[in-house]
Amino acid sequence: MTARRYAVIGGGILGTAVARQLLQQRPDAQVTVLEKEPVLAAHQTGRNSGVVHAGLYYAPGSLKATLCRRGVELLHAYCRVRGLPYDERGKVLVARNGAEEARLGDIATRARANGVPGVRIIDRDELRELEPHVEGTAALHSPHTAIVDYGAVTRAFADDIGAAGGSVRTGFEVTGLTRSGGETLVTGREHGEETWEVFDAVIICAGLHADRVAKLAGDDDDPRIVPFRGEYYLLKPDKRDLVRGLVYPVPDPRYPFLGVHLTPRIDGEVMVGPNAVLALAREGYGWGAVSPRDLGEAVGYRGFRSFARQHWRTGVSEMLGSVSTRRFVAEARKYVPELTIGDVVPGPSGIRAQALDPDGSLVDDFRITRRGSVVAVRNAPSPAATSSLAIAEHVVSLVLEDG
Repeated sequence: MTARRYAVIGGGILGTAVARQLLQQRPDAQVTVLEKEPVLAAHQTGRNSGVVHAGLYYAPGSLKATLCRRGVELLHAYCRVRGLPYDERGKVLVARNGAEEARLGDIATRARANGVPGVRIIDRDELRELEPHVEGTAALHSPHTAIVDYGAVTRAFADDIGAAGGSVRTGFEVTGLTRSGGETLVTGREHGEETWEVFDAVIICAGLHADRVAKLAGDDDDPRIVPFRGEYYLLKPDKRDLVRGLVYPVPDPRYPFLGVHLTPRIDGEVMVGPNAVLALAREGYGWGAVSPRDLGEAVGYRGFRSFARQHWRTGVSEMLGSVSTRRFVAEARKYVPELTIGDVVPGPSGIRAQALDPDGSLVDDFRITRRGSVVAVRNAPSPAATSSLAIAEHVVSLVLEDG
């Protein structure tokens, strides 16, 4: 019997996790990862803060909740076996007034329903014991929230793929998907040359381009990816002891993004941010990177226009933070009053591939679609990296369910 041929489009943490899982469940399969960049983890995977989310916020029973908790367990075990750093720094959600304290109770209830271990609400004194430089009236403490290097994890997954007989092809940009019978013709450019190959099944984990690649296979137009850039500052080395663990605000359900927070990183840096501004290109990590196509598609999409009408005040505030270091730092000072504008230096930025529905609502949960032998991960924002191994289990079960 001829071995089944699988293509996984996307060489971030999700694509490599899916390919690895396929080979674990079908060792005789031919599995190929197709990544358009010359290296793996070039975009969302390699440009995030490295947080292993515990599952505090997500609606119980949702894919985010169930796959996040399963993903934490799998990721922790994987890092232990492979000798990759996994640091349980812990996290505090800091309330600054009575209204935020009330929301802490709701989050704690949701976290416990999701099975998050060790969460508890602490008072001002306990907060100061954990984080001597952080000011708040109360906090929710998640002691097992951790940090990792997701780029290193992705490269380890790629090593596993190679060891199991799979292949990872970088520099391969997919330009067409044509389904015929039980096969899919994948066309593309590999290192500048036109090429094609036939597969029995295709899994799309294309992140910032998930909607476009899914549409090549005949999937629906919606939801659409709208790119939001998150910009960070870094604490200067002599100021990194201002926080011990992760310091986050209490989410406000009226607003779509979390707000500025402080996050230690595996490499020793401490990130301050991010904000959230509309990116002018899907891979535009600064104001100077503009793609007329990407920008035109975003602002021309009725879902984005509806979103902008609902949240324009937040958008203006985020943009002001983008152009003013003083305003950006002022947000962080709400939690660490000692922080000054002289304590930070410009840091990296990343793009969040956020799917929007036509009514302007953010697609909150992971969304996965199927068209024949093509399965597409259409929405996988945070905590997708945390959940990557669990998402891989879920996606591969869909791929293999019909044999």
